[in-house]
Amino acid sequence: MEKHPSYEALAPYLSKYPKIAGPLFQTYNDLKLGQQWTGLELVELSGCSRCAIRGRRPQQVDLLHVVPCSLSESLSTDWIRTTFKELDGPSHVYLAINTEDSSIVYYKISPGIVKPPL
Repeated sequence: MEKHPSYEALAPYLSKYPKIAGPLFQTYNDLKLGQQWTGLELVELSGCSRCAIRGRRPQQVDLLHVVPCSLSESLSTDWIRTTFKELDGPSHVYLAINTEDSSIVYYKISPGIVKPPL
């Protein structure tokens, strides 16, 4: 992992939050290399013991937030509320759920009750 080109940007957070080091590394590289997001930056979420990734999809203006986590983690509604609060209340956040085989599933989470689009 230390020889990977993205390691330098992630190193301070990988050592600070070792429980999510794998999901953070996988998600960051998927967004940067696979999905080609731009302007990626890490945002520390001390109340959630991890960091989020902020960036833009290709050819889009909106800043989006992605929070890496593991499939084996238990997340609570309080944890999700803390995430939104520490990110200054975005309209939605994507959870990047990582599995042991390196698969990532992205879930769009919105605060409160939101009617799905028809």
